Amino acid sequence: MVGPPGPGDADARVDEALRPVALEETFTRVVEEGRRRLSRPWLPLVATGLVGGVDIVTGVLALLLVEHAAAGSPAGRLVAGLAFSVGFIALTLARSELFTEDFLVPVMTVVARQATWRRLLRLWAVTLAANLAAGWVLTYLVMVGFPQLRPTAVEAGARYIDLGISWRALALAIIAGAVMTLMTWMQHASSSPAVALVPAVTTGFLLGGGGLNHVVVNSLLIFSGLHTGHAPYGYADWLGTAALAAAGNMVGGILLVTALRLGQVPHKLAAHRATPAPGVAAQSERPPHPDR
Repeated sequence: MVGPPGPGDADARVDEALRPVALEETFTRVVEEGRRRLSRPWLPLVATGLVGGVDIVTGVLALLLVEHAAAGSPAGRLVAGLAFSVGFIALTLARSELFTEDFLVPVMTVVARQATWRRLLRLWAVTLAANLAAGWVLTYLVMVGFPQLRPTAVEAGARYIDLGISWRALALAIIAGAVMTLMTWMQHASSSPAVALVPAVTTGFLLGGGGLNHVVVNSLLIFSGLHTGHAPYGYADWLGTAALAAAGNMVGGILLVTALRLGQVPHKLAAHRATPAPGVAAQSERPPHPDR
C-alpha cells in the first residue's frame, strides 16, 4: 500500500524543478514550444499578441509613476527601471508574448525544419502589430487616467526620438534584442516558474533603467507622449525610430544569441533537420526544371 508523500518527496520535487536543464533538453523544449506557437490559428495568434501589449503597459505605467515621483533624483531612472520589470513579470506569468520574444523559439524551430519560414513571418508580423495596437490603446487610457504623468511621458518618449537614426541607437537596439532573447533562453532552461521570474526582472531592469532601444517599449513610451498632444515629435518620427529598433533587435536576438545557441547543440539540431515536419519537407522539394 502506497502511503502519502513525505517531506522528502516534496523536497525532491522542488530540487527537480530548480535543476538547470541540459542544453540538449532546453533545445528540445524550445522546438516543442516553437511548433505550438507557429501552428496557432489566427484568433489565438492575434489574442496572444494583444494581451502581450496589454501586459507590458503595466510596466510602462510603473516606470512613469516612479520617474514622476523621483524627478530630479540621480537614481530615479534606475529605480524606475526596476519598477518596469512589473511588465515582464506579467508577461512571464500570463504567458503572453512580445515581438522580440519570437527571435529564439520560433527561429530555432524553423532552422530545425519543424515549421516553415512563412509561418515565422506570419507570427512576427501579427505579434508586432498586435503588441503595438493594444499598447497604443492602453497608453491612451494611462494618459487619461494619470494626467500628472503627461510631462514625464513626453520626456520619456523624447529620449528615444533624440537618439535619431544613429550608430548609438542601433547599438542600443542590438543590445536590447540580445538581452530579450537571452531572457527567453534562460526561462526555457528551467522548469520552475519562480526561477523564470529572475531573468524577467533583470531584463526589465536593463531595458527600463538602461534605456535600451526595444521596439515595443520605446513605441509605447513614444505613444504615451503623443497622446498628451504636447509632444515635440510625431508619428513619422516614431516610425523611423521603431524601424531602426526592430532591425537592431533582430540582429541582436537572432545573430548574437539564437545562432550561437544553435552552435552549442549541433548534433541535436542535425537530428531534427534529418526528420523535418511533413509540410516543411514537401516545401523543400523543388520540382525539376523541364528540359528546354
